[in-house]
Amino acid sequence: MSFTGSSVGPGGGTVRRALEFGRTYVVRPKGRHQATIVWLHGLGDNGSSWSQLLETLPLPNIKWICPTAPTQPITIFGGFPSTAWFDVGDISEDAADDIEGLDAAAAHVANLLSTEPADIKLGVGGFSMGAATSLYSATCFTHGKYENGNPYPAKLSAVVGLSGWLPCSKTLKNKIGQDEAARHAASLPILLCHGKGDDVVPHKFGEKSSRALSSNGFQDTTFKSYSGLGHYTIPEEMDEVCAWLTSKLGLEGRSA
Repeated sequence: MSFTGSSVGPGGGTVRRALEFGRTYVVRPKGRHQATIVWLHGLGDNGSSWSQLLETLPLPNIKWICPTAPTQPITIFGGFPSTAWFDVGDISEDAADDIEGLDAAAAHVANLLSTEPADIKLGVGGFSMGAATSLYSATCFTHGKYENGNPYPAKLSAVVGLSGWLPCSKTLKNKIGQDEAARHAASLPILLCHGKGDDVVPHKFGEKSSRALSSNGFQDTTFKSYSGLGHYTIPEEMDEVCAWLTSKLGLEGRSA
């Protein structure tokens, strides 16, 4: 699937950006299908590596959809192309958000969820840049629309972010003002996990993202820290994800 967006660039000219999403990998539920989660990889990765890990989890009632991000020039890599959900200029507090890229990625996630049966609970999760895209999707869901104004169609029941950050955190307060957005925010469960030894996306980014969500009405936000954990995942962390998803999505139970 390709996405073509346009934005007004410096000097007022229109910049057109065509993104071609890569291959999508699907892990079918081994038990009764109760939930579908789109899981998003990190910068430079692809959907295959995560689909292999997710297949080993004791969550027989979840269908996992693992898309691959478009290959596009990345500013932090000096313009060198990489698989990425959006462009990143810098991993810092003041880095500008690639709104067009975030909207395109969030729309791709919502599109993947759009064909799921009506009685299936929907979620989104990811690692690093994938976690950032998941949290951005959460804000689009609560707000009811993307930053570009188009309506956000999916109804999310759970959001997971590992070793990531919250894009557009400074403008979050403006989105959660209305009653319906506040209701959505209050009832949406979010799990954030972060390693204290992360040298790529600092632990403080995860902490600040959690605080930003909680202070803007996301009342069911859980933040878990892991001592000594770098920018990767460990079985203990995935056990936490399994237990949390089973609880929040009301799944029938875990398989051995």
